[in-house]
Amino acid sequence: MLLIPAIDLKDGQCVRLKQGVMDDATVFSDDPVKMAVHWRDQGAGRLHLVDLNGAFAGKPKNRGVIRDILGEVGNDMPVQLGGGIRDLDTIEAYLDMGLKYVIIGTAAVKNPGFLHDACDAFPGHVIVGLDAKDGQVATDGWAKVTQHNVVDLARRFEDYGVVSVIYTDIGRDGMLNGVNVEATVKLAQALTVPVIASGGLTGLDDVRALCAVQSEGVEGVITGRAIYEGTIDFAAAQTLADELSA
Repeated sequence: MLLIPAIDLKDGQCVRLKQGVMDDATVFSDDPVKMAVHWRDQGAGRLHLVDLNGAFAGKPKNRGVIRDILGEVGNDMPVQLGGGIRDLDTIEAYLDMGLKYVIIGTAAVKNPGFLHDACDAFPGHVIVGLDAKDGQVATDGWAKVTQHNVVDLARRFEDYGVVSVIYTDIGRDGMLNGVNVEATVKLAQALTVPVIASGGLTGLDDVRALCAVQSEGVEGVITGRAIYEGTIDFAAAQTLADELSA
């Protein structure tokens, strides 16, 4: 079970949002590269980056910082990135920098042809990010809840060739009130590609609950606010996950 630390980038700083609201950001570090090194040294097996400015602008906005992070830790662990990825040239540029996985979210829902083209052009490197509320997919920084059922859409994207699905329960993200394990398992059981949980990780009980369903296809969990506010010790949590997954 992978515990994946998140570094959300806004104006070159490491921040966390509450429920995707850009104006409700808490700054945790003004040195994201140093933070990436910290999580690597704490035993992270993968790193999750989000270009928040890019997500809202529809194009990369923190490329310099991302390049620096990849230069520092990209050879030590896979790095995945979402936010502002809207064309194949952007994907190619990031992969050339040393990025392992691109995450396509809103663009996949609004323009499935782009996701299909990305999977064809860069097999093994494309993850789809699906944010949902009550089982319905949300887009545009969670501002719009669509009529798409998350399981149906994930199955469609699986057929395109995505390597995994990141599932975020937007009612829980950044709120520290527990992972929606039931919904995550329901999605994982419907797919053959693995699911990465996101949103709400609070403590070791969440880690235990996710490890218990790893065999259902839950590959890992992204953690942000909990590791920055200290409600969970990352190194201890990863050690626990390793023991339970052995």
